[in-house]
Amino acid sequence: MPSRRPTLRLTRRLLEGEALRALRSLPPALASRLENVVILVEAEPPRGVAPDTMGLYEGVPLTERSSGDLLLPDRITLFRGPLARACRSLAELRREIRLTVLHEVGHFFGLDEAALEKL
Repeated sequence: MPSRRPTLRLTRRLLEGEALRALRSLPPALASRLENVVILVEAEPPRGVAPDTMGLYEGVPLTERSSGDLLLPDRITLFRGPLARACRSLAELRREIRLTVLHEVGHFFGLDEAALEKL
């Protein structure tokens, strides 16, 4: 029987705090353009999304908007389960949350997967 690695306990409070820390680390020029975005925390990805997905951006990237567009807030959802299962230590978990938040913010700014990998 294969041994299962214990899952770290990732509370909503810890995840929200680390997400806020990641957002505060953005350069002021980017942070000032990050508006009308809500960050949500869910336990697991929804049906139809890969079960190991740690974060999901839903919205219209800045590069695809026209002036005067009336849009609902963009959404960045962070998934506690996949984040906790992917990490072996609190330090690793904090790094992964930061990377996930910055990755999803990159989608808000219109970066595709290839561009995000180069960062």
